[in-house]
Amino acid sequence: MRIVALIAAHQGENLIGPTVEAARSIPKVDEVIVVDDGSTDATAAEAVEAGARVLMSPHNLGKGDALDGAVSRLPPADVYVLLDQDLEETAAAAHALLEPVLAGEADVAIGVLPRQANHGGFRIVKGLSSWMIRRLTGFETEEPMSGQRALTRQAMGAVRPLARGFGVELGMTVDAIRAGLRVVEVPVAMTHAPTGRDLAGFVHRSRQGAHHLAAALRRIRPR
Repeated sequence: MRIVALIAAHQGENLIGPTVEAARSIPKVDEVIVVDDGSTDATAAEAVEAGARVLMSPHNLGKGDALDGAVSRLPPADVYVLLDQDLEETAAAAHALLEPVLAGEADVAIGVLPRQANHGGFRIVKGLSSWMIRRLTGFETEEPMSGQRALTRQAMGAVRPLARGFGVELGMTVDAIRAGLRVVEVPVAMTHAPTGRDLAGFVHRSRQGAHHLAAALRRIRPR
């Protein structure tokens, strides 16, 4: 049984180091691999110093393509743990995602993070993403945009190629449900860097929404 933690990172300086250290503490995780998606800061150096193996993208590919490329380049793992770069110390809570997968109770486990008091969003994109998943599959999801996931090798094969950009999570959920896989949501005691209600925050959420919509549109089946 080989378990690999994959962290897609872009401009993650000062965040990736603590995240890697915490991910390395997760029981049964054999290796932590950071996919540096064209960062121009010290992301790669900090990840290596924290004990990760780093795969470099020549330029910014987007989250989905970066992760898909990394899976292609790596020897197959039995279980993959996907984590975001900004979890820092709380990445250690990913052990809760592994439990149902290793117990044979789920093929894909999605982390449900507690709502942060200082989170600046209006939850519009999240609500839209939940609605799209429900329309496409009938699956009711509490965390459609969660990047914190554990999945088996078979599940990873079923959801590839991964959807592009930030649409990777919606695409993964829809493809897994349609493949007949067991998908569960698991509460995890994690926090991440909040996106504020400033221009940068609204631009980021707009990109997320656009990518989720693109992933959903590609999965509409003709009648």
